[in-house]
Amino acid sequence: MTTKAKKINIALDASVPLQNPIKIHESMRYSLLAGGKRVRPILCLAACELVGGDEATAIPMACAVEMIHTMSLIHDDLPCMDDDDLRRGKPTNHKAFGEETAILAGDALLSLAFHHVAAKTRNVEPHRVVRAVAELGSAIGSEGLVAGQMVDICSEGKEVGLDELEYIHVHKTSKLLEAAVVCGAIIGGGDGIVVEGLRKYARCIGLLFQVVDDILDVTKSSKELGKTAGKDLASRKATYPRLMGLEKAKEFARELVGNAVEELRQFDALRAAPLYHLAGYIASRQN
Repeated sequence: MTTKAKKINIALDASVPLQNPIKIHESMRYSLLAGGKRVRPILCLAACELVGGDEATAIPMACAVEMIHTMSLIHDDLPCMDDDDLRRGKPTNHKAFGEETAILAGDALLSLAFHHVAAKTRNVEPHRVVRAVAELGSAIGSEGLVAGQMVDICSEGKEVGLDELEYIHVHKTSKLLEAAVVCGAIIGGGDGIVVEGLRKYARCIGLLFQVVDDILDVTKSSKELGKTAGKDLASRKATYPRLMGLEKAKEFARELVGNAVEELRQFDALRAAPLYHLAGYIASRQN
């Protein structure tokens, strides 16, 4: 993960040079290069390599996924959304640059993501690039990430059941993670049953990511998390620990890991090893 993250960070740094207008590019770089685990782009590269592709062909897509993820964090932290002051141990983008600039920085990163894939992808059949772009666009639009965010907003202050909570998190969190894996596989040359098996794996670990997030929110401090802890609990927001209890939420996380691993059994164990370990990493992460 460290090796892949370094390659991704170098590519991300090069993708947003500091140029005029200076303030908007400073704002984009502030959040894009603020650290983070780079789980989504690493999954993209791992899926590409699993199907026999060259990781270099998937670097632009991996960067695009991280740009979109960063956009979603910038917008999610805004006062009109989750209203948070801390992200990755630093002031959120709107605290550092102002709300207007933060909104525009998110918009610019979203636009740049698709431009980057189209302009920088090399040695991949054009129809595969088009398929991957369509997959990515679908994951973040009104039937993907935005749908989850919208239902989440409309659910505030209401009683939410487990089915609705799962809908929120499958769309708000899991869809982009799923796209990272599927797009990596498509760019790498994967088709049919291979891509669909990886989609099922990614859906499991995407939901797992959110379940673990909910657990950490009630078991860790703000310093440990790098963001405000206990916020969901204080606002009585629906979370897995709140609806299921902490121990049942932990049991559900273990079940999701098992389901994800099961989906990988059709693949060569050596090539799939990074994806096995990434599932375990997401389950056991502490921030």
